[in-house]
Amino acid sequence: MPVKIVIPGVGGDRYVPYEERQGNESIVYFTRDLSPEGLKKLYRRISARLTGKVAVKLHTGEPNGPNIIPRPWVKALLADELPNGTVVETNSYYEGDRYTTEQHRETLKINGWTEFCTVDIMDEDGTVMLPVEGGKWFTEMSMGKDLLNYDSFLALTHFKGHAKGGFGGSNKNIGIGCADGRIGKAMIHTTPGSDDMWDISTEEFMERMTESTKATVDHFGKRIAYINVLRNMSVSCDCEGCAAMPVVTPNIGMVASLDILAADQASIDLVYALDERDHADLVERIQSRHAHRQLSYMKELDMGNDRYVLIDIDHDDVRICPKDAVKDVVPFTES
Repeated sequence: MPVKIVIPGVGGDRYVPYEERQGNESIVYFTRDLSPEGLKKLYRRISARLTGKVAVKLHTGEPNGPNIIPRPWVKALLADELPNGTVVETNSYYEGDRYTTEQHRETLKINGWTEFCTVDIMDEDGTVMLPVEGGKWFTEMSMGKDLLNYDSFLALTHFKGHAKGGFGGSNKNIGIGCADGRIGKAMIHTTPGSDDMWDISTEEFMERMTESTKATVDHFGKRIAYINVLRNMSVSCDCEGCAAMPVVTPNIGMVASLDILAADQASIDLVYALDERDHADLVERIQSRHAHRQLSYMKELDMGNDRYVLIDIDHDDVRICPKDAVKDVVPFTES
């Protein structure tokens, strides 16, 4: 059993208020319209650079998973806005219904994806190593080989909690979701030689996951964009499927940006702007896993800005703050 080095905490359990952040501001677009039309309207704000063949990375879910982005939304987006778009996935690290390509394809069928699109399981035919610039854990990351077949990339992310990552935003969707199921995901989750496949946690896990994301972000350069859907936000990831914890956080809306850090930071800010009773469970999950380290490490790696201008596309593109964005959300109540 190898000796595990414990990395000192770097503040991943602390939310950093906006006034304490420094640097430039990016643009983040916001809508409350949780519908196919709202998604298409938001996508048009960040679509100009997405040319050629576009990989659309989303979590297609475990069998009958209740909280994934609704299939009709994705169908409408592909049909009306992304004729050259392809939904992409990779196989899972854990044994289950997405562990092998054959199992994964059956799950895609159960969940209704095959009714309107072909899903590219990017590690079906092998892997590719992409460089990680400036990382402290990796110099390269193992990805599904088919990632190289695309000219542009859209991270279409269901924002929610996550058992290991605290929250799953664009960073998690790309960092875990593009790493192949056997090599790349093991590099992120497991100390080499360990008999515990989930032994890496807190700050170190956030950093490894973020370095994986950086490999994909750097590969696509300016030809990448991000949408986070803040709906059905359980503290559980969609990888938990029907076993996910109940949704107790109110639906908020969707954000989009050309800046991955700004998109994830704005999503966090919107959650924290909710009343304490409405965000308590999700905030506890985020802070207990030291998930804010995802954000601070993205900034250290020059992946984006944690300061941003939030543009309300529902109301004449006015600049708003997260508190204004969530003032009319309906809290969940026990039945």
